[in-house]
Amino acid sequence: MTAISTEHLFALFNRSKKNTENVIKKAPLGICITDPNGRFEMVNPAYCQFYGYREEELIGYHFTLVVPAAYRQQMAALHDEFIQGNDTHELRQEWEVRCKNGETRTIIAEAARIIGDDDKPRKVTFIIDITQRKRLEERLTQANERLIYMANHDELTGLVNRRQGLKRLEEELERCERYGGELSIAMFDLDDFKAINDTYGHATGDAVLQEVTATVNAQLRATDLQVRLGGEEFLIIMPEVSAQAAHTAVERIRQCVAESPCTEHKLTVTLSAGIACYVEASSTRMLDRADKAMYQAKTAGRNRVVIASSAM
Repeated sequence: MTAISTEHLFALFNRSKKNTENVIKKAPLGICITDPNGRFEMVNPAYCQFYGYREEELIGYHFTLVVPAAYRQQMAALHDEFIQGNDTHELRQEWEVRCKNGETRTIIAEAARIIGDDDKPRKVTFIIDITQRKRLEERLTQANERLIYMANHDELTGLVNRRQGLKRLEEELERCERYGGELSIAMFDLDDFKAINDTYGHATGDAVLQEVTATVNAQLRATDLQVRLGGEEFLIIMPEVSAQAAHTAVERIRQCVAESPCTEHKLTVTLSAGIACYVEASSTRMLDRADKAMYQAKTAGRNRVVIASSAM
């Protein structure tokens, strides 16, 4: 159905009955007239075509026949309020409606209040189908949301990616500088991960990353954040946590990962982690200290957690 000036149609309704009937029948948009009780008195061909009903299937029935059940009471109340009021024009509104085949569609509806030959009010409603436009808008919204998500998250694991993770770390550092408080980070990677890829293939390696990060997430608080820095290297940001408390938490995570076989191959995977706490340093300095502590854990035999010394 195509758009048409509703103001022009309102004017035509005030002309002769014959002209009004011709306009209604030939109008390219759906038009219906409902009586004071909300029952259809007239529906034009475009209205019937849109909803999939024959004229005789609508005349005499309450207009909420074409309204989803969840909205029928609300729509009936709005109709009664308009009929009983003094306004001659109802503002254009967007509604969901239901066709005969059960399909839910979206319309723009606009209405006028007229007086019938019996001196009783009637409601004339004009509808424009905007279903395709709404679906396009929804698809565009979903696509934009997906793009935003992909820009901030790692596609494989669903974790926050390096760029967004480092941004969050900067925000936490600013909070500490302004309000005080504690902040710890843990940098970890998976021990001998290259051997898993070389032996079982990259698909298995990817599955290991997904399972390990899920195991780690299950052990974190709601306020903690796990970040994929790249490859098999990860970062955990732990606000309001001291270095010693962070060590306890990451040690628990290390044990949980080591005791959770991965993939159908039942692989034992371990991690090495370095912890650094906030000491009025930049994010770069803090990450460097955590990285050096992680390297110490590696050189000391892997599968362990080391706290960075203040001298690092």
